[in-house]
Amino acid sequence: MKKVWKVISGLTTTMLFLLLIVMVIAVISSKASGGGPNLFGYQLKPVFSGSMEPTFMTGSIIAVKPVEDLTRLKKDDVITFMESQDKLVTHRIIEVIGNGENTMFRTKGDNVESPDSNPVLAGNVVGEYTGFTIPNAGYFMDFARSAKGAVILLILPGVLLLLYSAVSIFKGLKELEKATRKTENDNPVING
Repeated sequence: MKKVWKVISGLTTTMLFLLLIVMVIAVISSKASGGGPNLFGYQLKPVFSGSMEPTFMTGSIIAVKPVEDLTRLKKDDVITFMESQDKLVTHRIIEVIGNGENTMFRTKGDNVESPDSNPVLAGNVVGEYTGFTIPNAGYFMDFARSAKGAVILLILPGVLLLLYSAVSIFKGLKELEKATRKTENDNPVING
């Protein structure tokens, strides 16, 4: 039973420590990028509009890959672009206008009747949707970017790790005390 407890204890400590590291990386990456974190060359972007449903749902996180060659984008590709200085939009290309440096894209949300009012300049394209979606995870990312969320996600795993360590130390001390008493009972000291 002691071996099982030791394995479980080690696994729990490792998991809590890894959780702390992952949360630190996620919060710092979200804060540094001003948006979603980057993972293996992909940008993770939260979706807070229903304009592309059912392709991806509101509250999802989508993976976007930066586009090296904008001339390869074509009708039906889904792109993420800067609509304004502080607003990203992900919509489907319905028409490619021009070519080379003067390329523009007419876009439209899958769940919207009319196309976007302004064509997207090629220079405003941030990336192309890869087809990878994590439903509802965007709400978590948005929470992690908030001041309260960052504090909770950084402190909570650390506190859990400390509490678990305290419990493990307390159990270890009890075991040590029990072993010491057993040794004293097995080897009584005779005065005389």
